[in-house]
Amino acid sequence: MRIPWEMVLSFAIGLGLMWLVGYLLLTPMRFLWRLAAGGVLGAVALWLVNAFGGLVGLHVAVNPFTALAVGFLGLPGAALVILLQLLL
Repeated sequence: MRIPWEMVLSFAIGLGLMWLVGYLLLTPMRFLWRLAAGGVLGAVALWLVNAFGGLVGLHVAVNPFTALAVGFLGLPGAALVILLQLLL
């Protein structure tokens, strides 16, 4: 029994297209999950700043924008938010 080369080629192209569609669908989801996890960790970091910053009179508002800034930028984002709070 012979398998026609057109069928093999069609199968390979179909597999390639399925891989491409899966990759394009999963890449944005990975970014969104990473952003959401960073936002949660940013909120926790800001909560810790508020818990221990109260000793020296430092309070940073915890809202979605500051949490995402800290979560997305990491430690420099936390420093930026604290610096902005001190300047404003």
